[in-house]
Amino acid sequence: MAFNTIHSPHRALLDLHAALSSTTPLLLVTGANKGLSFVLHLCQQFSGDVLLTVRDEVQAVLPLPPAGHQRTAAAPYPLLSKEYGGLDVLVNNAGIAFKTEVTMKTNFFGTRAVCTELLPLMKAQEHLLSASLLEYFSGIIRDFVGRVVNVSSMVSLRALKNCSPELQQKFRSETITEEELVGLMNKFVEDTKKGVHRKEGWPDTAYGVTKIGVTVLSRIHARNLSEQRRGDKILLNACCSGWVRTDMAGPRATKSPDEGAETPVYLALLPSDAEGPHGEFVMEKKVEKW
Repeated sequence: MAFNTIHSPHRALLDLHAALSSTTPLLLVTGANKGLSFVLHLCQQFSGDVLLTVRDEVQAVLPLPPAGHQRTAAAPYPLLSKEYGGLDVLVNNAGIAFKTEVTMKTNFFGTRAVCTELLPLMKAQEHLLSASLLEYFSGIIRDFVGRVVNVSSMVSLRALKNCSPELQQKFRSETITEEELVGLMNKFVEDTKKGVHRKEGWPDTAYGVTKIGVTVLSRIHARNLSEQRRGDKILLNACCSGWVRTDMAGPRATKSPDEGAETPVYLALLPSDAEGPHGEFVMEKKVEKW
């Protein structure tokens, strides 16, 4: 298992092992410098290459096998297809809690941008390999394929309940489109700037609204995958790690980083014969009603 790092909010630099083939399973994590515990769990359990994206270059010491020769490239996404033949597992972990516009840009629009680029590159369950290669790689390919995890928050549930009935109905709709969701997220930012967000039915939590956006976006993308790529057996979910002791949550949070890693790792490494969850919001490895 090779370990490589990308530097930037969601794109930037891609470190590639010198001798990769398109049959190598690939897991990519955004916002990896703020989730090192679950990143470590993923690296230990994923039988393939792990690529990490970080906002700033960080020095992290992880007990992983050496990555071998590393190279950097300025345009990573085309290389994901060229060097790996696509992506097996995507974990969108990048997120912040700051001023409304910045928080929305990172949490919702950043996640959306990554999904727009990478969901088309998610590998189907049926790899086009020869019989001998299928037998050789069976332990890897059948264990990890086609999993997308968008890290949301339980705050999204509370924020949803504090929205007006009209907004709740829109966010719970099974037919809401991505364009409609984008319009609502933009409206929240504008309503907040004008000081009318309460009057318009919004709660007083920018972070919570952005995570509503992440959860609903996950439901939309899962629905689209079911309609357009049903046979590929890709499972996509939103999840909450819980209240974890991180820089953002602080030392009073109730969960250790290792405990917070359980649900995202569970969803990222669902076995290939799993039929669900899909399009759900998951906490403590259990589906929560949206």
